[in-house]
Amino acid sequence: MIFLNQTNTIYLAFAGAVILIGLLFGKLAKKIRVPNVTGYLVGGLIMGPILKLLTVDFLSSEVLDALDIIPQIALGFIAFTIGSEFRISYFKKVGAKPLIIAIFESFLAIIAVLVVLIILKVTGVIEASYEFIIILSAIAAATAPAATLMVIKQYKARGEVTENLMSVVALDDATAIIFFGLMVAVAQMSGTQSSNIAWSIAKPFVEIIASLVVGSLIGIIFTLLIKWFTGRGNRISVVISMILITVALGPIIKTFAPDFEFSTLLSCMMIGAVFTNLAPEEDYNKVMELVDRVTPPILIMFFVISGAELNLTVLTTVGIMGAIYIIFRVVGKVVGSYVGAVISKSSPAVRKYLGFALIPQAGVAIGLTIAADAIIPEHAPAIRAIILCGTLIYELLGPFITKYALIKAGEIELELPKKKELVK
Repeated sequence: MIFLNQTNTIYLAFAGAVILIGLLFGKLAKKIRVPNVTGYLVGGLIMGPILKLLTVDFLSSEVLDALDIIPQIALGFIAFTIGSEFRISYFKKVGAKPLIIAIFESFLAIIAVLVVLIILKVTGVIEASYEFIIILSAIAAATAPAATLMVIKQYKARGEVTENLMSVVALDDATAIIFFGLMVAVAQMSGTQSSNIAWSIAKPFVEIIASLVVGSLIGIIFTLLIKWFTGRGNRISVVISMILITVALGPIIKTFAPDFEFSTLLSCMMIGAVFTNLAPEEDYNKVMELVDRVTPPILIMFFVISGAELNLTVLTTVGIMGAIYIIFRVVGKVVGSYVGAVISKSSPAVRKYLGFALIPQAGVAIGLTIAADAIIPEHAPAIRAIILCGTLIYELLGPFITKYALIKAGEIELELPKKKELVK
């Protein structure tokens, strides 16, 4: 009983256990040639029920809540890493291709889910308000960059599809937030809401611009500090401090402006983008090498905790609308990326394979369900159940499909089993 009262000790013990579980299941995943991230998620999925068995319910949820800061920090590092790929020289070379693809894959994911659900409503197959259908469809635009980035790093994927993929998933958060804001305005017009429609349309743009401006300012400070501190220990300390400060800005701003959705993801992404364009090549390479060394345990904890928070019981509650969302979001992503790639005159490989690497969905989508709670609170539990179910399926299958798509594109080398030497 004395041990159980020492909650901080329990949190530390579980944090250590989470990393060990992730390492174990990551190793098992590698043995059966699936991405490590899938192993981390499965490990968490198994750990969740065990945690409830070993502790009382309130303690298990309390432990997960206490460790909730880890996913926020992990997403900050992931966004920073993605932003570091935003070299102006690269975008001068590829032009507007990633932006065009991101717009079309986000928009057609929404349209695919929206059209099918409206048809089912009109034909009487499902009973749901238009507000519910519009808000649910709007969340389909969001894509989770974390799992995709982990697959790219694990298998050292290189090539045109990978380069475009990194840019598209980075831009996806912005396009998803914008489209969600626009769809919310449409939902409010279709319902009885009396909110200011003009502000509903403008709000996502204001939030995105504010997040990018703050990220740019922090990025400039970050770059100056990296020039000032030259030691490896000091530089990684600068990286961690800037990410932690930026991640903390979200809750701080939320305290003073509850309705304002400041995106720490976009801000962290902008820090990386400013750094990669302002810092000398040598400084950039040294800092990113340090980041690659310090982030693995954070990312392992992120995915294991994400798996532990997934609830298999949601599979029984989503019904036909959940199935439509899960299937047709993927259809929209694949078709939309293909259309965007054709319009932007991208290569055949980008047209065929990029869309299949956009399946994972997690953090931003779950965040948008919280926003949906304020818009249609009576339907929020159903929307959350569908999104959580989708998250479970997308996060487990998405990394494997991403790996397969990049192999087909010729950007991941096939893992051939080692030949055993014959003993003479």
